[in-house]
Amino acid sequence: MHSDNLKKIIGVSFRKDGRVYDFYTGNFVLNEGDKVIVETEKGIDMGTVCGKARLRDTSMHNRPIKTIYRLATQEDKKQKEDNEKIESNVMQFCKDQIKARNIPMHLVTTELSFDKRRLLLYYISHVRVDFRELAKDLIKKFHAHVEMKQIGDRDLSKMSGGIGHCGRQLCCSLFLSEFAPITIKMAKEQNISLNPSKISGLCGRLMCCLSFEYDSYKKRDKKSR
Repeated sequence: MHSDNLKKIIGVSFRKDGRVYDFYTGNFVLNEGDKVIVETEKGIDMGTVCGKARLRDTSMHNRPIKTIYRLATQEDKKQKEDNEKIESNVMQFCKDQIKARNIPMHLVTTELSFDKRRLLLYYISHVRVDFRELAKDLIKKFHAHVEMKQIGDRDLSKMSGGIGHCGRQLCCSLFLSEFAPITIKMAKEQNISLNPSKISGLCGRLMCCLSFEYDSYKKRDKKSR
């Protein structure tokens, strides 16, 4: 195994038009569209290779990056297809139950772990929701551990993706792992127009990119005093 191969990074996506995550290629020579098995924070999963392999650069800082575990087999691909069908069934089942029980929540998406043991549901609600009976029904019907995760408007944009004012893919769906606090002061100190339509993202909140160069502007202002 050549040491240079271990340093190469490849992008992997787990959902159509979803966020791309970086992994070391290890000793694999990969092409766009290849199916691979990787270890994620949520466990083993199958993803699709996006783009070409590249060397790790300084912009990636020191964040940990895992290595591709193995190439996906035909059995893996079939399991992924089955999982997506189950996720679709879960989505429809939940929507029917939410409507029938008049539960004040909007179901955004569902995720079934690759091993089918864990079912994660993302929802939006502006009030406290009692989903205990819904969770019981899900466990009984789909035989998986159920987790319900409430998200906000920024999380929804991150999961849904889209194109920002700059004409590029949303930063939150492309590379941001956490949401930093954004204030109107950041726009003021950078002499950016305070027109809400100019400084608000698709989520309706202040754009995350207002914080990217904010520290540089603060340092510049201190030197000019």
